[in-house]
Amino acid sequence: MSPRLAAANALATVMAGKASLGSSLPAQLKQVVPRDHALARELALGTARWFQRLDGLAGHLLQKPLKAADRDLHALLLIGMYQLLYTRVPPHAAIAETVQLAVTLKKTWAKGMLNAVLRRTQREGVALLTELEHDPVIRVSHPRWLQKTFKQVWPQHWEALCAANNLHPPMTLRVNRRQTSRDAYLQELQQAAIAATPCPFSADGVTLAQACDVQQLPGFATGAASVQDEAAQLAAPLLELLPGQRVLDACCAPGGKTCHILELQPGLQEVVALDLEPARLERVRDNLQRLGLSATLKAADGRDLNAWWDGQPFDRILLDAPCSATGVIRRHPDIKLTRQPDDIAALAALQGELLDQVWRTLAVGGILVYATCSVLPQENTQVIDAFLARQSGARQLPIAGPYGLEQPCGRQLLPQPDGHDGFYLAKLLKIANNAPASSYTGPDSRD
Repeated sequence: MSPRLAAANALATVMAGKASLGSSLPAQLKQVVPRDHALARELALGTARWFQRLDGLAGHLLQKPLKAADRDLHALLLIGMYQLLYTRVPPHAAIAETVQLAVTLKKTWAKGMLNAVLRRTQREGVALLTELEHDPVIRVSHPRWLQKTFKQVWPQHWEALCAANNLHPPMTLRVNRRQTSRDAYLQELQQAAIAATPCPFSADGVTLAQACDVQQLPGFATGAASVQDEAAQLAAPLLELLPGQRVLDACCAPGGKTCHILELQPGLQEVVALDLEPARLERVRDNLQRLGLSATLKAADGRDLNAWWDGQPFDRILLDAPCSATGVIRRHPDIKLTRQPDDIAALAALQGELLDQVWRTLAVGGILVYATCSVLPQENTQVIDAFLARQSGARQLPIAGPYGLEQPCGRQLLPQPDGHDGFYLAKLLKIANNAPASSYTGPDSRD
């Protein structure tokens, strides 16, 4: 299969609201020769990244909108436009090969339309986009609801936030301090001709100048380093881990933070790694094995204590809650297509339910760190504020790190060019047991 067609098929599935690129693209790549995998990924991800700009331009150039039944053509057209505006693919090849795929789709009638729109894009696309940029949706290439939300909650930062979301993310490593030091590993990278710099906020973090295959990294196979964004590396140190403690990593997959916990404190009594999906725990198991670490893995809904908790309290809990992932759009640009406004309130409710339940498993005097990869206060500081109002036995602890923006509750990191992803962190101390009537009491109590 053509890499262009594979990308178009995957993108059309996303546009239809049926899947993410993370699930739709791998199935398409199975039909593409390996040497073309990188091109197919670039076309699918790049078109998703600039979807609102490309779609706005397409709407201006098309004589009439394409029908829902022609979503495959719509995706193919945008992928052709992306090649012309954002890649070094020779224009004649981008146009000819994209147009010819209309025949493969058994829509020969569309060849003329594709050819005409792509040729106008080649000639006038840049100038037309400049004219269309009076619309902020086209200027920042974010869906209108998200652009408006960012502007409302981050009035001083929203355009920089959108710009960062449209960049390619850096590749960041977490050095395994059980095996080596960051300075020593930076020297190993230098000897391997891999340019890298230490992260400014994570003591274990290293950012590569250019992404590379992990197998090229010194000692990767034997656990010397792991791929993990700097922001995610800030969570485990907030737990203030001590020998002999029992730790819960709730919603743990793919296991980066689980492994970081174990690297930071070798003397822990036990780490329980909990996730809803058994298949996702396989990633956790693989990461633990590569690093030579061990944890107790459990597949269950964190809200259903009877399904997974043995009644023994935890000294420390990390809750990396399910969220909108609006802080990692640059890594998953199709979030701009798959996420919908109604999702946010539902996610905030889920986050509150998880907090109420896992809090019950925390020992008095214990610390819970709440984290998301969202940049929306509704999922972050507002969730913690509401939780503190429900739980008289909880107190917020300050996070004194030099990173992010201080919030009424916790700290918010916004994505940085060549730096960390968007991320939120809050730190809570349990000073007493209490179970208010308003707290969530288990899955069976839901409507």
